[in-house]
Amino acid sequence: MKNIVLIGMPGSGKTTIGKLLAKELGMSFIDMDDYIQKTEQKSIKELFAQGEIYFRDAETRCAEELSKLNYHVIAAGGGIVVRKENIDHLKKSSIIVFIDRTVENIISDIDCETRPLLAEGAERLYKLYNDRIKLYKSYCNIEIDNNESAAAAVSEIIRKIH
Repeated sequence: MKNIVLIGMPGSGKTTIGKLLAKELGMSFIDMDDYIQKTEQKSIKELFAQGEIYFRDAETRCAEELSKLNYHVIAAGGGIVVRKENIDHLKKSSIIVFIDRTVENIISDIDCETRPLLAEGAERLYKLYNDRIKLYKSYCNIEIDNNESAAAAVSEIIRKIH
């Protein structure tokens, strides 16, 4: 079976849904941010301290590596879509699922200070959403609403991939 790659905004529920989905389908789970940190031997914050381009280069290398796997659920970072080549790599072996969630629900659930691109505050989240929404929608094979529960989102993904 192909990989299932979850894309969407920071705080949209990719990791939570990914873990549940992997368990339900008997697949392995990888959080791409964790994978990048392990591969690069630096935290996301440290990578961003080197500059966003530095982080995006590491993300692209990891997307290419992860595209060689099969039978994994992969929760991609929120900005994976800013470089089309990332999606091109992942689409070779994956179904791309966009997890859509309202910015208001994201804000109510996350601590913006722990996310490098959101350190400026919640307003930045609205800007990122507006900048990325067309990319998420154009790159995905399946779009899922995650404004109810993670379990409902998992059920919808399973229904749509089968």
